[in-house]
Amino acid sequence: MTQIEHARRGEITQTMQEVAAQEQIPVEVLRERIVAGQIVIIKNHRGRSRAVGIGAGLRTKVNASIGTSSDIVDEELEIRKARIAQESGADTLMELSVGGDLDRIRRLIIQNVELPVGNVPLYQAFCEAKRKYGSADRLDDAMLFDLIERQCSDGIAFMAVHCGINWLSIERLRKQGYRYGGLVSKGGASMVRWMIKNNRDNPLYEKFDRVVEILKKYDVVLSLGNGMRAGAIHDSSDRAMIQELVINCELAEIGRDMGCQTMVEGPGHVPLDEIEQNIQLQKRMSGGAPYYVLGPITTDVAPGYDHVTAAIGAASSARYGADLICYITPAEHLALPHEEDVREGVRICKIAAYIGDMVKYGRRDRDRDLAKARRDLDWERQFALALYGDTARAIRESRQPAEERSCTMCGAYCALENVNSCFREELERGPKK
Repeated sequence: MTQIEHARRGEITQTMQEVAAQEQIPVEVLRERIVAGQIVIIKNHRGRSRAVGIGAGLRTKVNASIGTSSDIVDEELEIRKARIAQESGADTLMELSVGGDLDRIRRLIIQNVELPVGNVPLYQAFCEAKRKYGSADRLDDAMLFDLIERQCSDGIAFMAVHCGINWLSIERLRKQGYRYGGLVSKGGASMVRWMIKNNRDNPLYEKFDRVVEILKKYDVVLSLGNGMRAGAIHDSSDRAMIQELVINCELAEIGRDMGCQTMVEGPGHVPLDEIEQNIQLQKRMSGGAPYYVLGPITTDVAPGYDHVTAAIGAASSARYGADLICYITPAEHLALPHEEDVREGVRICKIAAYIGDMVKYGRRDRDRDLAKARRDLDWERQFALALYGDTARAIRESRQPAEERSCTMCGAYCALENVNSCFREELERGPKK
């Protein structure tokens, strides 16, 4: 049985108890929100996976994506990247390889991390069709659905399935004159090409019940993929993107009614003034299903710093109700990410999610406590409270001040040191509430 089926029967599973303890919420509240489809729990049924709750009232989660390309196939590199993502604080991991032995790589990643691992089945499906038939356009339904079952059996915890692309989506693209940034989703673009070349509708849409039944069998969370996502801010909220969002929200409701945990995926490039409306639209149309967004990147003109432009979008997305945010690395749009790209991408995205949650949930105690430690020049407490205290400590220790309590920014002219003594009584009493 799936977690949503247990919840509907009034049953509290060990997995629910684990997530409730992590999030510090009553387990009955968690169960009720699972029944409502507002929370999903992601966990590999194989390997060493932890359980991760995603959705209403829970901390905004961060996903890291790794995987080989057709140009760079290095299994050990991908294992190192996966471990770095986990060590840096990622909550979930997506394995998105398209080069090498894809079954072997997927299984190795699941075995080597405790994070729940997700994937995009269309990537491997089109790769295998090209290897077997010489053309990805010759992918057949049997190969596709057999592959989805194999990946679920291996222990995949959540799956981004491009069910929302159909002839209506393609018609919207044509009627609006295509796009400024083109189609940037590998899975989405490949499915659109397959449909046009074969003059057939998307089998993942036509046979959606079959998708749901396979994922239900393993309690894999269905993440309704965003194949029409905008890859440029001038394409954000266009008719093709909204058409797919409407379909995905309908499918989320159908999948949920069938007993499958579902969430909806969101856009990739969105200007700041459109983020709130996008999240509100998804939540309204889906009945509050968890929303998984890529970034979003908020400007197109900063390649090499897209992890920063995405962090700006991620903080706003978390604030307005996004539930899972896929990180962006400095290599976005430029190259396959390496270890340091993964570390930097996860850390920047975690900070952005924290900033959004501060507003969404009014959680500011940690900031207050760190501010007091900074006021008191208590460096050890600052490092302990910092999101990434190891980095803060390394920077300080690399530039030792002459006065131990100060830092080399101000040295002998430390503002705090110079004034604290004048407010000794106030410091002892503490600020008025």
